[in-house]
Amino acid sequence: MRVLFYDIDTLRADHLGCYGYCRDTSPNIDAVAAEGVRFEHCYVSDAPCLPSRASLYTGRFGIHSGVVNHGGLAADLRPHGRERGFSHGPARNSWIAALRQAGLYPVSFSPYAERHSAWWFYHGWREMYNTGKRGMEIAPEVVPHALRWLDQHAKEDNWFLHVNVWDPHTPYRTPLDFGDPFKGQPFDEWLTEDRIREHFAGYGPHSAQDLAEAGPYDTARWPRVPAQITCLDDYVRWINGYDTGIRYADHHFGLLLAELERQGVLDDTAIIVSSDHGENQGELNIYGDHHTADNITARVPFILRWPGLGAGRADAALHYQTDLAATLIELAGGQVPALWDGHSFAPALREGRDAGRDTLVCGNCAWSCQRSVRWDDWLFLRTYHDGLKDLPPMLLFNVADDPHLTRDLSKERHDLVHAGLARLHHWETDMMATSESDVDPLWTVLREGGPYHTRGRLHAYCERLRATGRAHHAEALVARHGHWMT
Repeated sequence: MRVLFYDIDTLRADHLGCYGYCRDTSPNIDAVAAEGVRFEHCYVSDAPCLPSRASLYTGRFGIHSGVVNHGGLAADLRPHGRERGFSHGPARNSWIAALRQAGLYPVSFSPYAERHSAWWFYHGWREMYNTGKRGMEIAPEVVPHALRWLDQHAKEDNWFLHVNVWDPHTPYRTPLDFGDPFKGQPFDEWLTEDRIREHFAGYGPHSAQDLAEAGPYDTARWPRVPAQITCLDDYVRWINGYDTGIRYADHHFGLLLAELERQGVLDDTAIIVSSDHGENQGELNIYGDHHTADNITARVPFILRWPGLGAGRADAALHYQTDLAATLIELAGGQVPALWDGHSFAPALREGRDAGRDTLVCGNCAWSCQRSVRWDDWLFLRTYHDGLKDLPPMLLFNVADDPHLTRDLSKERHDLVHAGLARLHHWETDMMATSESDVDPLWTVLREGGPYHTRGRLHAYCERLRATGRAHHAEALVARHGHWMT
């Protein structure tokens, strides 16, 4: 058995052709999807980067692992306590350690562990190559190392190769000599001039007027991005930069596929394509970042081409990404570790039928403090801390009719708001009843002063708002946060 896991940071599912996007961003990924299973509703339990990969690799939701933030106490795994043994036992195996126990030889090319000081990420790998730029790499600084490894080892059996690229992540830095493949092409026109004007007059980190850390972008340094989103032309330039990063990552994915084909092992190599989170691209007035627990940030692509599982099928069930990691352990002949929150759906996958969760609960505590509940066509968002954004305590959306979250239905459908709150309460109760700690890490984040990326920034951001003619927004923020946040 051979497995290639192509891990594209910051990749929205709905910006891939195989998920229905109107642009040709992903010809190589689409070709693999046509030969495998495309999971329509795969969500990370915790976003963004650090909490997401902590959940995928430990198999545990952030409320159990303790990792829900990008800094502070809730950015590290909880210690095991007095029961910790000389080394991790099988019950606490990471995803990679469980695959290794199943007989695979795991290898990774990624800067991720250093970027987030996430040293647990190294657990289980036999070879680990840090590409060294802490996530500022472009694909040709990662993929050639993996190609050299494949040149020497592709024909060997029982390897698991993880290749992690970052090209869709802001700032959009695809080399200019790659061109502008989407110039003049149609795009998803959900965002109108009127809505952009509303966003520009609004507020929040990474809003239309404050794209980069509560200010304009440096366009001289990053020529593919506008300084601000003032009109639809700016947005087109912005989204072209994002989509070009996806196309660039897809091009380098094609190089890996070509090497496997050259070595004669492509057809019997299992292939996974996924991401650590999606990306707000104007939804809720957030551009080019991952601040929320909604279907925009929490939903990720998950494409699996596994020999013998059939081709061209879309699985419409609700899944956590951690469920699919557990499924892969079982498909590889291993055992899902006892303490995992992820559930394997391997039997249903082998039978070609959809099987998943009735409800998903997802969190984000790095840019805001939110939990969402996703069931049927509904998304309920509960905001505990707005992260200096214009986010009310509760929002409700029909994501089938309104995938870009433009119409809040919370005032119209009190029944569904109550249903969302009830589902969230039951989930939190069940999670805390099975936790090794009596502390929900979301409340740890709140006690520390809020999400890491906006903690302590109230004064500076309010000064910017006043300097740019938005003093009324500054006063609203001070009224909400000034009594305890400085």
